[in-house]
Amino acid sequence: MSKASIIALSLLRFASGLMLAFFHGLSKVNGALGYFLNGKEWKFISTVSNIGFPVPLVFALSATLAEFVGGILLAIGLFTRFSAFFVAFTMAVAVYRHLMTDMRFELAGLYFLISLLFLFKGGEGISVDNLIKK
Repeated sequence: MSKASIIALSLLRFASGLMLAFFHGLSKVNGALGYFLNGKEWKFISTVSNIGFPVPLVFALSATLAEFVGGILLAIGLFTRFSAFFVAFTMAVAVYRHLMTDMRFELAGLYFLISLLFLFKGGEGISVDNLIKK
């Protein structure tokens, strides 16, 4: 693979992982902290419940961790395939939810496709996974 391809894929992984973590996952983390620490309503639980998942609190926490922690792990390229799997699963559910409600699935679809890329490709290039291999 050319150096330009390695840099481009590393940049895609880094930027998309950070955007997922901080633009989407962090708000869910803040909602969870407010719920557990201050007893505030966490609306994401009802969103998960409306999809039909049993024990919506567990699945809301799982999606939150997949987006925030998974996004950070993708960004740095640590446990890339593992984190990409959980991000892809979460984004597949998000795509489904948007298809069933408001048809605004584009962003979730992009994150899904990007995470599939890194699920199959792994953390090649500039990544912690690659440093560990060496």
